[in-house]
Amino acid sequence: MSAFFVNQLDFIFFFYGLAFILLGTTCWAIARSKGHGQAWAALGVFAFVHGAGEWLDLAALIVGDGTTFAVIRVMLMTVSFVLLLDFARLEAIRLGLNLPGRWIYVPSMLLVALVGVAGGVTAANVAARYAIAFPGALGASLVLAWGTRTLSAGARYAGISASLGFLLYAIAAGAIVPAAPFWPANIVNYGWFVSLTGAPIQLFRGLLACWISFSVWAIWVQQLAGQLRSARYTAFVRQQFVWTVVAMGTILVSGWTLTEFLGGIYRRDVQEESRRDIDLLASRLSVETATVDAMVKALAGFPSIQPWLTGGGRPDNNAAQSFLDLGVHASGARRGYILDMAGAVVASSDPRDILPAKPSYGTELYFRQSMGGKGGYQFVFDAGAGVRDYYASQPVHTADGKIVGVAVLTKSLDTFEADMREFNRPYFFIDPQGVVMMTNYPEALRRTLWPLPTTAKSPLSRPFGKQVDPPMLEHEVVDGTWATVDNERQYVRRRFADHSQWSLVILKPTREIFATRFLGIVITLLVTIMALIYLVGKGRWIHDDVLADNRIRLQELTHDLGMKAATDPLTGLHNRLNLDQALAREMERSQHYGTPLSLILYDIDHFKRVNDTYGHLAGDKVLIQLSRFVPNLIRTTDFLARWGGEEFIILAPGSGGPMAFQAAEKLRDAVGQVVFEDVGAVTCSFGVTQWVPGETAAEFIARADEALYQAKANGRNQVVLAPQSGAINVEAH
Repeated sequence: MSAFFVNQLDFIFFFYGLAFILLGTTCWAIARSKGHGQAWAALGVFAFVHGAGEWLDLAALIVGDGTTFAVIRVMLMTVSFVLLLDFARLEAIRLGLNLPGRWIYVPSMLLVALVGVAGGVTAANVAARYAIAFPGALGASLVLAWGTRTLSAGARYAGISASLGFLLYAIAAGAIVPAAPFWPANIVNYGWFVSLTGAPIQLFRGLLACWISFSVWAIWVQQLAGQLRSARYTAFVRQQFVWTVVAMGTILVSGWTLTEFLGGIYRRDVQEESRRDIDLLASRLSVETATVDAMVKALAGFPSIQPWLTGGGRPDNNAAQSFLDLGVHASGARRGYILDMAGAVVASSDPRDILPAKPSYGTELYFRQSMGGKGGYQFVFDAGAGVRDYYASQPVHTADGKIVGVAVLTKSLDTFEADMREFNRPYFFIDPQGVVMMTNYPEALRRTLWPLPTTAKSPLSRPFGKQVDPPMLEHEVVDGTWATVDNERQYVRRRFADHSQWSLVILKPTREIFATRFLGIVITLLVTIMALIYLVGKGRWIHDDVLADNRIRLQELTHDLGMKAATDPLTGLHNRLNLDQALAREMERSQHYGTPLSLILYDIDHFKRVNDTYGHLAGDKVLIQLSRFVPNLIRTTDFLARWGGEEFIILAPGSGGPMAFQAAEKLRDAVGQVVFEDVGAVTCSFGVTQWVPGETAAEFIARADEALYQAKANGRNQVVLAPQSGAINVEAH
């Protein structure tokens, strides 16, 4: 996996979990709005649980992992996949398939538990993905595809998209698994995917989660739009989908940029701090070696040493021995000695070094370097004694510059090792092959930091034994780099010791980097929540506004239909249906309270002649003008209706026959003075009657009609009052 993606794992886990949380919210809304919401509720709980599990993976990355925490996460992941499988089962049952109950999940869960007990947490993770995740995601894909048959056109495309997303997720989450020592996990696994694509599988799972989330959300909003049947809401839904995708993409990219910026600040601080730390270590090591280096130069140049090697009588033998002992004591060396050109010890601070049985040092690197005319410097690990020493040597010259031997001082590194045990982060002192010779990280002692060629492994097996543990790093580190150390991302800094191929290495864990980047993730989450609240709130407001508009239009339509049913379409006056209701109501009130009730029936004289002479359009204008004129001459409590054709009725509650007669007279006289458009003057005849208690509405109107007939028979433009006795009282004008 590239270093870039390794550094982005925290943000990948974040948006992976966020996508599933959004999916859960959408599914929960669908479950509440649908009659068969149990399946969608199961899918929503799956998304919530799985999203929470991804955020726990993020927590493990930031605060560290442990066996218990890993077991909890695998259990949570397994439960989420069971819920996904349950969604597929419930939807399949709704679509008509006959499937067993939830007991079918028990064998799969037992299998996961047994594999976990036998093979550990990783094996349980793999088993859960094979046995539950793959069939669950595949089943979800199939039922979503099958269910698109009943969806509208827009929702159908979204359903197909969600089905395809789950199909790909079945492969990404159920087939590509952590590496495990059994088939096919030992072939198709995370490492294989990284080698194939260069990116972690979590990135693709997160992108698929976003895909599925937006597809399911599109199904929901399309269904809402279909229910409302509003062009305005449909257009808004399309715009909202585009804006939501754009907004989420912008927020996530901006959040990643912020997170990367914050992590970059910490990375630079880590690199600078590591540089200072390794300089401190190198300085501390130099303190151990510098005095030895200086003293061995002085020893090699001491005048009494050269005669010791040339065999010139050794007049200063005691002085040379004293100076050798003094040099050992002053430099803190373990011992010092003088070697001849063959590498044999001719003088030493330790008498045991010059015994005849003592082997020669002529093959040592520091000896060969000094015999070449240079200073020799070498760190040596004695596997038998388990000690680490530093050797410094200088050539001994005659007066004419000829090399006649080598002066050597050796110093133990035990003091340096004791001091470094208190160092607050892992450090390693390694030999040229990368084998750890000294460290405050005991389990790494004598391990190799990076892979070695096969030819280099055999010589190491003699002093150190067979190398069992795998290398801590994937490749050799030259200076400073971010690398994976024992599966944990750390900053590695290396510096070579003075005059040597041995080197110091320190590690700086990146957990603090993830903690720093977490601030950017939190800010991204808060902005995402605020954006979603705004978008969802606006969508809800538009939805409610459209519903309110629909209710208002429905009320207006109902009112219009009511008006059309109760009014005359030509004149706008009450029609016969409305008159019948008003007449029954007023008759009941007159009966109850004993108040008079009268009725005036009138029509236009010679109206057929008007139609024949001027046309029906002119006749309609006369009816309309008369209908607008008469209401101004009657009381507000009177009820005016068109009875039919050119006939009109005025219902006058509270008026007796004589009072109604007088009102009709005033009305007759006023109509006669009106000039009607295209026609001129017209007259009306009136029949007036007062209701008699016990009389039916038909009888009441019939008496008024009889009085009107009498007025027309008497020459028209008349008002006739029908007496309550039934006799007709005729008034001619």
